Amino acid sequence: MALLPIRIYGDPVLRKKSEPITEITPELRQLARDMLETLYDAPGCGLAAPQIGKNIRLVVIDTAIPDEEEPRPYIMFNPEWEPEEDAKPCDYDEGCLSVPDLFCNVVRPDRVTVRFFDINGEPQEIKNCEGLFARCIQHEVDHLNGDLFVDKISTSDRTLNQSKLRKMAKETQEKIKKNKR
Repeated sequence: MALLPIRIYGDPVLRKKSEPITEITPELRQLARDMLETLYDAPGCGLAAPQIGKNIRLVVIDTAIPDEEEPRPYIMFNPEWEPEEDAKPCDYDEGCLSVPDLFCNVVRPDRVTVRFFDINGEPQEIKNCEGLFARCIQHEVDHLNGDLFVDKISTSDRTLNQSKLRKMAKETQEKIKKNKR
């Protein structure tokens, strides 16, 4: 297993739409396990492949509370979600491993159904996902579409955090340029 570097706000890979996975290979299974290890080390509750520089539709999620609950890892290839018919908008302060030290209110449906392929390539469907798990699914699938939670925050939160985001993006761009030399 290996810890993978997490890409930070301002890195262009975070804004690209990810490619569907056509075959779940041993290498992709290992990448998923490495992503879980990276997630636990960070620590976080979700990680999408673009966050580690891979332009593929893969996410890992575990919303169990560390040291209090047994891990409940999910590895999702090509995940898609839709709101439940009776879902209601729900507010929650979100953060992101790719946007460190920033938490803002985001409104999302409170209950969703998710469809994906598991690590064995078997199709899965989980209905009535709710709470942090539902939010995590939506947040991570956004990453696969090149969207970040800061795209969904209120105008006032955007104004309040604009300088922090600009600074983060500028620092990321400088690191990228420095590493290309």
